[in-house]
Amino acid sequence: MTNTVCTVDLSERVQKQVSAERFAHILRVADLAAEIARVNGLDEERTYLAAILHDAARDFSAEQLIALTPPENQVEKAHPLALHGRASRVVAQSWGVEDLEVLEAIEGHVYGVTPEHPIGMAVYVADVSEPGRGVNAEIRELALRGKLLEAYQQAVVSKVTYLQSKGITPHPRTMKAYQKLTASKRTMVGSGSRNSARK
Repeated sequence: MTNTVCTVDLSERVQKQVSAERFAHILRVADLAAEIARVNGLDEERTYLAAILHDAARDFSAEQLIALTPPENQVEKAHPLALHGRASRVVAQSWGVEDLEVLEAIEGHVYGVTPEHPIGMAVYVADVSEPGRGVNAEIRELALRGKLLEAYQQAVVSKVTYLQSKGITPHPRTMKAYQKLTASKRTMVGSGSRNSARK
């Protein structure tokens, strides 16, 4: 679906409701996400739009997030900040964004997305690896070499491993993405081994 909204206007709206530091992060994510999209053959404009909007509700209070997107599970009840992806999606919709894949990418940057969602993967990877964070440079480089799925797998596995090491329960949707990714990785490895054996 073609977006009928103006990215510049939406960027200005986001800027008005987040801190200067947060907006600088958003711009870095958007620039990186668009570059990842270009290298991996995705729609740069739609990816940039999703990235510009991904943290639109990130600076909302816990009360605002809960009012906008009531918690659906124990993780969200205990950590209302986990709602900010879903809340940012609601904000984007209220501003006229109708592109389902863009909206799912906005929401999915917190929880993760399925591998069938390349724009969502690009935004997720850009969010965790944008240069201002000072971490995950290897994930960023993988994505910029045209290996988006590998970069995304590494990002999700790293997140789940980190949370579990801290005794924090990952979001159910993050675990769903993690399980699907690790299962597909095992399948690819197994298939590769069988193919090698035939040679």
